[in-house]
Amino acid sequence: MTRKPATYADLEALPSNQVGEIVDGELYATPRPATPHASAASYLYGVLWGPFGRGHGGPGGWILLFEPELHLGRDVLVPDMAGWRRERVPKLPHVVGITMAPDWLCEVLSPSTARLDRTRKLVAYAREGVKHVWLVDPLLRTLEVFRLEGPHYVLLATHSEAETVQAEPFEALALELRVLWEDVE
Repeated sequence: MTRKPATYADLEALPSNQVGEIVDGELYATPRPATPHASAASYLYGVLWGPFGRGHGGPGGWILLFEPELHLGRDVLVPDMAGWRRERVPKLPHVVGITMAPDWLCEVLSPSTARLDRTRKLVAYAREGVKHVWLVDPLLRTLEVFRLEGPHYVLLATHSEAETVQAEPFEALALELRVLWEDVE
């Protein structure tokens, strides 16, 4: 039996306590993130937004969004954070479902999403030309930094615990990972 590809109506029908995505025609529904996930994502967004999104104490030049809905090809994806270089995208359109692939994105891994984030979503991001991807695991306390080279991602570094890192494409910022995990038990 062949399954019918998921539609946007399937996403809209999900309960409000779930995050829905369509990856390669298949509907994925996951619960809203637990506190380790939400804390890590919130902290990281806050650290990047001032210097890169607004140019306060940093170079600026980015549009950064928290949980944007991306419509990339036939996929509907919701990364935890995404960023577009202003030189390429001066302003985002007023839409639900951004069709321009970001230059950078971050997925904060949860037990319920890690496999999807690491496999099918990474394939979709590579297909669409997303140059930089960060995978943050608040339970393992790691930050993995990837760069797109050709059709595949290359792992540039895996950082952990209390390191201070300068990671592509935000090398101008010294990110203290210790603080990223501070509010997580």
